[in-house]
Amino acid sequence: MSSPSTTQTALIVSSIGGRVTPTSSWPIPRPGPKQVQIRVTVAGLNPHDQKSRDAGLLIKDELPAIIGNDITGVVTAIGEQVTRFSVGDRVVSQSQLAYEQKALQQFAVLEEDFTAKIPHPFSDHDAATLPTNALAALISLFDPTSGLDIPAPWSSSSSRSSFDYAATTLLIVGGGSNCGRFGVQFAKMAGIGRIVVVGGEEEELKKWGATVVLDRHGGDAAVIHRIRQVVGDDLVYVFDAINLPEGQHVGISALSSSQRGKLARLRSSVGTVDETRIVGEKKAGYELKNVLGISQLKTDTVRPFWERLEGYLQDGSVVPLKYQVIDGLDADKVNELLDRYRDGKKVVQTHFRVSE
Repeated sequence: MSSPSTTQTALIVSSIGGRVTPTSSWPIPRPGPKQVQIRVTVAGLNPHDQKSRDAGLLIKDELPAIIGNDITGVVTAIGEQVTRFSVGDRVVSQSQLAYEQKALQQFAVLEEDFTAKIPHPFSDHDAATLPTNALAALISLFDPTSGLDIPAPWSSSSSRSSFDYAATTLLIVGGGSNCGRFGVQFAKMAGIGRIVVVGGEEEELKKWGATVVLDRHGGDAAVIHRIRQVVGDDLVYVFDAINLPEGQHVGISALSSSQRGKLARLRSSVGTVDETRIVGEKKAGYELKNVLGISQLKTDTVRPFWERLEGYLQDGSVVPLKYQVIDGLDADKVNELLDRYRDGKKVVQTHFRVSE
């Protein structure tokens, strides 16, 4: 009788700035006490994966490394302390920093705390649209240190009762981005009274809870004027889901001049903002919040979400996004996709079908 295989096929980054290449001798990881092992079904890639390949983001000290944090699969083994999952469950997760958890391999291990079952009738591809983009938006809105510190829907009753959601206005810049779309969904879930969005499809965003959707065209001055017409001088919460520092003055300009406001921006968009382009004196000042949307770094903020995600999908509170599918662990197609991110070309969220 032959022994179970201990190696698998994976796609790896061997050198920073090099191409992703296949290997058939990558070790199959075994689950730790609070982990599950899965046969990977879907691996999703995002813009930060291009930065990992080309600039070493999060992997430069771990070469050779696997990339990809959006992952779904079927549970094949569980650690001795796992209580929420069984062998055969279909699950979705945001893989963490260790290579054993990354998506572009046939088998991976996942943290129980950052994993959820995929309910019927959702496909693995539906679920794979969630992890990276949803968690970045969630942390941006709800984390008390690196986010806007809006009490999450699962916060204690005392935290929620002391916050006036109905009277709160949130501006989301980049409603056409996947992070922006999930930002709208989470703002609606929290009960925020006025959700103002710049950019994106009005019908789609209003269906998810946006109050006002503003045209992003016509230049910065026109966009700032449109926002100010809606929010007046009362805005203290902005989530910029899309802009690099050179465009973040738009959201800052929309913040109140008389009250201290906050703008949450994604970690990949951190840098110095040209304050000479900010419209209106911010007499009370403002804070820039730098968000790194990794579950492992924000356990207390995100664990309750993962525990509830199956139910949120079932009741429609969280809605999966659009995607396209490529078959197999195809290194050429992975590199082609990452090149498109590098070159600033339009990309539909892309999933690699690793197995059925």
